Amino acid sequence: MIKITKNTNLQFCRDCLHQTKKISNLCNKCLSPRVIHHKELKNLSIAHLDCDAFYASVEKRDNSDLKNKPLIIGGGNRGVVSTACYIARTKGIHSAMPIFKARKLCPEAIILKPNMSKYKKVSYEIRDLMKELTPLVEPISLDEAFLDLSGTFKLHQKIPAILLAELVNKIKKDIGINVSVGLSYNKYLAKVCSDLDKPKGFSVIGKEESKDFLSNKPVNLLWGIGKKFTNKLNSDGIINIGQIQKIEIKELVKRYGIIGLHIYQLSNGKDSRSIRSNRPIKSISHETTFTKNIKNIKKLENILNDLSIKVAFRAKKNGLGGKTINLKLKTKNFKSISRSKTINNPTQVERKIYKIAKDLLSNIKDNEEYRLIGVGISELVDENLCDLDNLIDTNENNEKKLDQAINSLRDKFGSNIINHGKNYE
Repeated sequence: MIKITKNTNLQFCRDCLHQTKKISNLCNKCLSPRVIHHKELKNLSIAHLDCDAFYASVEKRDNSDLKNKPLIIGGGNRGVVSTACYIARTKGIHSAMPIFKARKLCPEAIILKPNMSKYKKVSYEIRDLMKELTPLVEPISLDEAFLDLSGTFKLHQKIPAILLAELVNKIKKDIGINVSVGLSYNKYLAKVCSDLDKPKGFSVIGKEESKDFLSNKPVNLLWGIGKKFTNKLNSDGIINIGQIQKIEIKELVKRYGIIGLHIYQLSNGKDSRSIRSNRPIKSISHETTFTKNIKNIKKLENILNDLSIKVAFRAKKNGLGGKTINLKLKTKNFKSISRSKTINNPTQVERKIYKIAKDLLSNIKDNEEYRLIGVGISELVDENLCDLDNLIDTNENNEKKLDQAINSLRDKFGSNIINHGKNYE
């Protein structure tokens, strides 16, 4: 973990999420040692999330007999290790190691072939939770992704660091997977961060400390620097990043061409790459898991209203609307219930989304206890095709105008400045 300076103005607990300006080594509410403090914490919004020993963690989640045993996921005797649990890693086993060598290092290890369809399903479940925070999610592989949380404070009323801590806890609670977080001001440093304190890590690098932090690190920590170019730098006497920081940019470009500019930028903590979603958005949804099961329909309606606001916000941010409104529930016994309704006029208006979701909820069986509720839109279309003026039912046009007026106020004064009643009829 990075050593954090003491002149910070915010500390929060990763376990109970308690926030305070009083800095200590333990949470002053739950006494957990998993506290985060950093003087730039409120200004950092680029994150990299990396699941810990992902394939192995999924298998251990699904088979309790594997919990305390060394586990390797990989091919046959001539194959390689895809991933190894942290127990196996203590024996020196690592990814891409030949299976025969891993067997010698840890004869007692259990070796399973990868179940990619299962891992993909879990990966998409985690990704859906990420997208509840921001549409700017860039997957790198099944077990890692970048998130851009810039501008999300207006919607969630929480800084990115808190949102990330909540997300990690939710992934663990709902999906059963541990995740490590790196938080910084660009993609390169966020990726570096997420590897610093695994497993279950949460590391932060701010602008002020970035050059000092990088200075004593080996040059192979630079993103995009392969083994061949690392050897070239080493043969030129450049062993650590701090040496690159001391060389003028003109000299680096003269020696190494365009890659000289690349390593100069990264060595000085600069990375201009933006975060972009690689996959087309097929649906937009939000869901929440309750700390206590809920039976009261009115309470469920109130929660549904808040979720509809978030779905509409993300739809507008992506310039999209949905033709189908979806309701999701999970009972106390983990039974999943899904309902949907397709409409003629696609929408991104929160009032319409809520009204339809509420109608779907009214058809659900009474006297059932629920542990989760979610709402979403699918069959997405461009916003220019959404909420077109209705010449017959002018009330729909008024709803759109009211929605636009409400969102204009929220943009200026924050998401909590105005909230409409729950009964739209």
